[in-house]
Amino acid sequence: MQLVNPMLSTVKTCSKNFRRFIAGIISFALIFLIGTEPLLALNDGQQLILETWNIVNEGFLNPDKFNEVQWKKLRQQALEKSITTSDEAYSAIETMLLPLGDPYTRLLRPDDFAALKGSNIGSEINGVGLQLGARNEDGEIVVIAPLEGSPAADAEIVSGSILLKVDNDSPKRLGLEATASKLRGETGSKVLLTLKTPDDQSKEITLERRSVDLRPVRTRRIRNENHTLGYLRITQFSEGVPEKVKEAIKELSEKDVEGIVLDLRNNSGGLVSSGLAVADAFLSEGPIVETKNRDQINDPIPSNKETLYDGPLVTLVNGGTASASEILAGALQDNQRSLLLGTRTFGKGLIQSLTNLSDGSGLAVTVASYLTPSGRDIQNLGIEPDRNLELPEPLNPGGPEDRWLQDAELLMEANLDLQSIEEEDEEQALTQKDVNGEKSAENN
Repeated sequence: MQLVNPMLSTVKTCSKNFRRFIAGIISFALIFLIGTEPLLALNDGQQLILETWNIVNEGFLNPDKFNEVQWKKLRQQALEKSITTSDEAYSAIETMLLPLGDPYTRLLRPDDFAALKGSNIGSEINGVGLQLGARNEDGEIVVIAPLEGSPAADAEIVSGSILLKVDNDSPKRLGLEATASKLRGETGSKVLLTLKTPDDQSKEITLERRSVDLRPVRTRRIRNENHTLGYLRITQFSEGVPEKVKEAIKELSEKDVEGIVLDLRNNSGGLVSSGLAVADAFLSEGPIVETKNRDQINDPIPSNKETLYDGPLVTLVNGGTASASEILAGALQDNQRSLLLGTRTFGKGLIQSLTNLSDGSGLAVTVASYLTPSGRDIQNLGIEPDRNLELPEPLNPGGPEDRWLQDAELLMEANLDLQSIEEEDEEQALTQKDVNGEKSAENN
């Protein structure tokens, strides 16, 4: 009979189990390395895709959309593409973002990003002068407003027109930034636009590009026999606008104006921070706007106690009044600071963050929606003015034939006259009270 050493058997068994354990660890390590190898070997284009995905994943307003579109799978599909050039990376990112269904969450290629930053800082652009927006429901690129003094304004292109073609390209396919880029170009070069007007008329227009002076703040004094008024027009909210508005209000105040007509027509927005700063100039400790983030947390933004101007105010708006200018208009209306005159505003109630990406491109992400102080949602609804003015709309805001401005002046003058009558009546009542008091004292 052969004897078996139980200790030897135990040692052999332990040794065998240990080898299996070590083999398992090695196998797991190999699997882990194989699984993560693409992340360790990402090229610049793939890094840009991952950078974009992370920013959107952390901030996008509607995270419920991620499950609907299989957001993680979209990232993987983008990373698995052959990415050897910047253009291939940009195309992969644009394809990845498209299913989110938000035209304002978008990649801005370096040239487009530089142009956008320039328009928020600079005083002029080179192009045709069209301010564009994207309709959420169908992705159509629409005209918010033409810039004053631009080729588009000279051609009388109206707010609400759909841009069907730029030369032979479809704006809907190109997207917002690429369409805007195609409209810019050297002075003297031409571009053919195909448009559908709000009354469903299709027309082609050839525009010649030129330098357009943005002049975001314009002001003048309006005088007649009875009153002196101020006219303040803000065409966009770029970086230096709050300071320019401050200077304009000071200039008008020094001219002893009795009231101001604020003109926000065809102001497509710009920097929300600039719009808030201008609202603060007209409001004292009143709410300006509420922003609602992805967690449904409302963040009210109040104005400061001191104002730059607290006198009589009326405000002109139209279908080209959008975004930051709607924040201002809504704040003035809800705080009963100013009557709004004109037509319903555009209805862009979403706020985008703008991020510099590592290669010089940019990323705009919709991170919040905004509500007026009374809780009204503006997105796709706009703001209804207190008084609708007669159509057709004047084509040259602030010009000598501007009927809407004349209507605003008449309303302002009527309010000033009424205020004057009420003050006289109050003064007479006080005088009569003093007289009655004196007679009563004499009788006693």
